[in-house]
Amino acid sequence: MNDDPSEIAPIGEDARIDALEKRLKALRELEDERNRPKAGGETDANYRLGNRVLAELIGGLAGGAFIGWVIDQFAGTSPWGLLVMLFMGIVVAFRNIIRISSRRPE
Repeated sequence: MNDDPSEIAPIGEDARIDALEKRLKALRELEDERNRPKAGGETDANYRLGNRVLAELIGGLAGGAFIGWVIDQFAGTSPWGLLVMLFMGIVVAFRNIIRISSRRPE
């Protein structure tokens, strides 16, 4: 083996390294294309579905609590109207969430 530094090719002049760099560049471009978010794709649909489920849960709880509070104020049944209607709001919210989750994806 010759240790003369003048016989060692610089990195940019070695054909194997150039070919490897070209392959790495092509693979990086493919990976960037694969990881690029798709416009209007599945991610947006999942995000909307998650927001809808959250809105159903919060709406059921808040709506049941409000209606129960109103019933308690007018009927004087505190805290039973609130508790019953809060429970009913939870049941309705979970029923809607189950209905949403059992739909077939579009």
